[in-house]
Amino acid sequence: MNTKDKYRELCKNEESITVFSTDWWLDAVCGKENWDVAIVEQNNEIIASLPFENVVKVGYRISRLPMFTQKLGPWIKYPDGLSHSKKISFEKKILSELIESLAHLQWFVQAFDYSITNWLPFYWNGFKQFTKYTYLIENISNVENVFNNFDYSKQKNIRKAEKVVKIGFDISADEFYKHHKKSLEKEEQKIKYSFSEFNKIYQACYKNNAGRTIFCYDKNDDIHSAIFFIWDNESAYNLVSTIDPDFKKSGSASLLIYEIIKFVTSKTKSFDFCGSMIEGVEQSFRRFGAKQIPYFQLSKVNSPIIKLLLFLRGVL
Repeated sequence: MNTKDKYRELCKNEESITVFSTDWWLDAVCGKENWDVAIVEQNNEIIASLPFENVVKVGYRISRLPMFTQKLGPWIKYPDGLSHSKKISFEKKILSELIESLAHLQWFVQAFDYSITNWLPFYWNGFKQFTKYTYLIENISNVENVFNNFDYSKQKNIRKAEKVVKIGFDISADEFYKHHKKSLEKEEQKIKYSFSEFNKIYQACYKNNAGRTIFCYDKNDDIHSAIFFIWDNESAYNLVSTIDPDFKKSGSASLLIYEIIKFVTSKTKSFDFCGSMIEGVEQSFRRFGAKQIPYFQLSKVNSPIIKLLLFLRGVL
């Protein structure tokens, strides 16, 4: 088997790989031919991997974070019983081997899972780091406790919404997309993804039992808000949300978060808001009792031409 075939077998059997790093997710967001993976093997067993987009743009081979993909980064299988010092030594060796497999890329940009806290081997190899933040409810096993940790304003919104809207699941990809597009147009904004891009992940997540749509609607069948959420064994993710500005005050968006948590509590351990660096959005996530979690975005440019173009774009 080639490297990708070996990785596909790993994804079938390794439950600790996040949904964003699975082969079927990468097929959906990149296309089957437009991603690759670096692996480290020991005794014919994969002990580390790093999947990445692998495309050619204007003659340059680049790797960026694909659409809808919060994070990728290394997956590492650690030996049992490592002391802290030996763990760091092990990471240095493994990450250095993974980095060697990225040398052919002229531009690499990728956000890592927050479990990856050691990026020193990347720093030593010329990568730059930018800290991002997500917001996480770390333990959703007790829904009552989760609700009690919500800010009073969120609890009030939920109780208000329960009186005016009903909950539904599984609206089609087409209906979800049209609602999002129309809602943004009401605020003179444009949608940032195509229906084709959304439909690919929608179909892939439903096929792999890893995602659903949920929505709130009133007695007139008007949809107030909807969310496309996904999950893996570690967390559920608030991936794409749409709120009709005409119904912003109904509290439906808060109700949807609460209903999602109730739904996924038997499937996973935590709830990730796929955090935002926007001040108003950050504040809203925090009021759900979510914890601020930093994670790293790593980048490296090997092409002088791309360096110049990125510099000029920043200046302009």
